Amino acid sequence: MKNVNITADPLRRGFFKRSGAIAGGVVTGVTLTALGTHTALANGRWDDHHDRHGRRRGRSSTYGKLMPTADQNGDNILALPRDFSYATFSKTGDAFGDGLMVPRSHDGMACFDGPGHSVRLIRNHEMRNAAGNFTLGINGPVHLRYDPKAMGGCMTLDFDTKRKRLVRQFISIGGTMVNCAGGWSLHNTGWLTCEETVSGVRQGFDKPHGYTFFVPASADTTVPALPLTAMGRFAKEAAVAADNGLVYQTEDAGNNSGFYRFTPNNRRNLAAGGVLAMLAVTDAPGTSLFAGQTVGVRLPVHWVTIPVPDPDLEGGGMSCFAQGRAGGGAAFNRLEGIFRAPDGKSIYFLSTSGGEAARGQLWHYIPDQDGDTLVLVFQSPLGSVLDSPDNLCISPNGAMLFSEDDASNDNDTHPLAPGITDVNRLIGLGLAGEPFEFAVNLLNDSEFAGACFSPDGEVLFVNLFGNSAPGSGMTCAIWGPWERGPL
Repeated sequence: MKNVNITADPLRRGFFKRSGAIAGGVVTGVTLTALGTHTALANGRWDDHHDRHGRRRGRSSTYGKLMPTADQNGDNILALPRDFSYATFSKTGDAFGDGLMVPRSHDGMACFDGPGHSVRLIRNHEMRNAAGNFTLGINGPVHLRYDPKAMGGCMTLDFDTKRKRLVRQFISIGGTMVNCAGGWSLHNTGWLTCEETVSGVRQGFDKPHGYTFFVPASADTTVPALPLTAMGRFAKEAAVAADNGLVYQTEDAGNNSGFYRFTPNNRRNLAAGGVLAMLAVTDAPGTSLFAGQTVGVRLPVHWVTIPVPDPDLEGGGMSCFAQGRAGGGAAFNRLEGIFRAPDGKSIYFLSTSGGEAARGQLWHYIPDQDGDTLVLVFQSPLGSVLDSPDNLCISPNGAMLFSEDDASNDNDTHPLAPGITDVNRLIGLGLAGEPFEFAVNLLNDSEFAGACFSPDGEVLFVNLFGNSAPGSGMTCAIWGPWERGPL
């Protein structure tokens, strides 16, 4: 492929020039092979131009120019490509159930088959209220909460994809906090939700935090919130299970962030314990990977066992990251989104502030009996190309979709969102490795989060994080001519 320079004004987000090059580096054979292979696998071994239903997808590397698009209420919340439509629902402050209100801070999310003609969404709420403050928080049954003073947790929503409307919503779990992202459990039986904090009794809470929790997709009411302590206590962002039952987790703690693997004693019961380990680069013990890396280079890696996965941090115990670094573990800059590749065993994950420009990296971990490797697939050279990717989604067609969380605070603007700075977008990565805009948040400067497709690939769900104002956060359901582009 040609190495085409991508130029863009970092203070004005225009539309991209499409090319056969990865921004910031040449597309390598390794990268193209990985993307192509995963496309075929995602399509159930169809050729690379059909989706799993036999329809042609990916005829173009983009969906074309975006334009302000009204939702079902006539409000221009998003800019989308021509012929795409969407509905908004479950907004911050909306009433539901018996006198409850939808919490704020809509974050990570996953989609499952639901009852009847519906799909089921399980959605995180990244609440950071002080201990005991439940303002716009998760007010689930007290006896089912993990920590009675914690206001975070998850919501479950059933959405009718035929009529494009919300059918039901209820609290999944409560008593957790800063539920940021997560991922599918083994065989997609539920949602692994993660606490991006290690706060505890010193901050006025009744329990320590920093754990992973399991929410069964089949539950039709609130379930007890039970911490999976053997999976580690650290500022977690996301977790996902591979087909063999191993669970991979990301840490979001600035430059002190690790990539972790949990090997369960019983892969169907994560509460039965197991072994936590941190990734290390074999030829460079204790290395830092947030700068100085080359797209497409295979790094041999191995795993360093964490001796005490649930450290007593309040009593001076060594953190999981410090334990891993002591054994030669690698450091990343803010690991966030994670997604299981369609091959069922390899894992993609994001470093939100990685790279020379600190605008984001996409990594690919590849386990192999002849030696595990880690590959840098994509690195953003400018905020206008990709700015601080947070959640990660792989489409049914095998293409990447990044949810921006413009953490760089560079006051950038976008011609479609007048009056808003630090604009956030959904950015796709086409099958040849080229980035493109798919959506722009026109409502406010909050991040996109939780992008996920319905099981049939027809509807893309995504959250606007919002703020403390009613109606500022919400879930969106997007549908349209997916066959026109790579998603």
